[in-house]
Order: sequence, then C-alpha cells, then structure tokens
Amino acid sequence: MAAGGEDDETGSERTCIVTRKKSSPETMLRFVRSPNGMVVPDLKRKLPGRGVWLIPSRSVVEMAIKKKAFARAFKAETQTSPGLAEEVGRLLERAARESFSLANKAGQVVAGYGKVEEALGRGQVLAVLHASDAADDGVRKVGQLVRRSIEAGANEIKIITSLPSDDLGLALGRSHVIHAALLGGSAALACLARMEFLRVYGAVDNAALGFETQVTQPN
Repeated sequence: MAAGGEDDETGSERTCIVTRKKSSPETMLRFVRSPNGMVVPDLKRKLPGRGVWLIPSRSVVEMAIKKKAFARAFKAETQTSPGLAEEVGRLLERAARESFSLANKAGQVVAGYGKVEEALGRGQVLAVLHASDAADDGVRKVGQLVRRSIEAGANEIKIITSLPSDDLGLALGRSHVIHAALLGGSAALACLARMEFLRVYGAVDNAALGFETQVTQPN
C-alpha cells in the first residue's frame, strides 16, 4: 500500500488524494485509469482496476486536475480532461434524474403545487423538490406549507433544488416540473440520496462542505 493509503481499496475507509480526508467509499467519488491512460469517473464504484478517491466536490476535482494529483496517485502517466469536473456533474445529474424517474414509477412521487400541498397536509412527504429555476414566490409558498406540516407533527422534510425544471419534467415524462415531493419508500430514499450527493458536489462552498459533509451515494 502506498503512503497515505491512496491505493488501498480494502477496509471501511478511503483517503481523498487531494484533501487527505478519510471517509467510507459510499460518500466519495472513485476514479480509475483506463488502458489508454485517461482518468475515468466511476460513480458506481464497480469498474475494474485500482481506483483513487476524492470527496464529492467540484472544486476538489478541479484541484486534483490542477495539481496533477491523479498521476501521483496512480503512479503512472495519466491524461485528464479539462472538463472532468463538469463531466462528473453531468453524470451525477443523470443519476439523480434517473433515480427520480424510478421513484415516480414506484408511485413515490407527486408533482404540481396542488398535489404537493395535499401530500404535505397528510404528513406523507419525505422531501420537497423545487426546480433550480423555480420562481422565488412559489418556493416561498411551498416553504410555508412545509413549515405547517412540520408544526403539525410531520418528521423532518428535506428541501432539494438540485435539478432544473426541464430535467425534473423529463424524468416524469412532462414538459417541465416546478414543484414535486418524494413520499415514503425505498425508491424515494434512494432518489433523495442521489439528489443530496449532487447538491453537495455542486454547492457554492463545495470544498468546505465536502470536507465536513458525508452523503451516501447508492450503487
């Protein structure tokens, strides 16, 4: 095993090759080196070969490229796309969108202000999803409904704004979706984890947030 543990893929923890922070594999991003030397993101953590790990932060991925951390970690010449951080973001967005679609097919999603309001009134909501391009007024009104639901005895309700309206709509087979809610169920929980992982990756202060926040990413 190399010093610092960057090539150790056994045990319960992995080490970020940039920050040196340790965490469980499910809370980190794995990358492998392809036969032609390209650095490839492995979101499902299943590609063959030795992997190296980063905390889920766009700025940390950019830092790894700038500091040539991948070549040092792999101990081999590597090629890294300048757009690797954006590629990871797109892959995380696609995973979140697909997970949202699966939750919908499982009957664990409602969409539209009226249906979200109704579900909140029944105390059935695990998380509320606002499109990232939603109007402030609509977000405020739904926020008031969320507060009332919690005051009435509902459990904690997450607020997610990870995807734009077109992506939310695409997942549900509609033109666009502004407000939606995840109800209880395994598919909804998996979707929430994907959305949270995407949020952490793209947070404004993502480097600091990534150091401190652990969000499990489903396989």
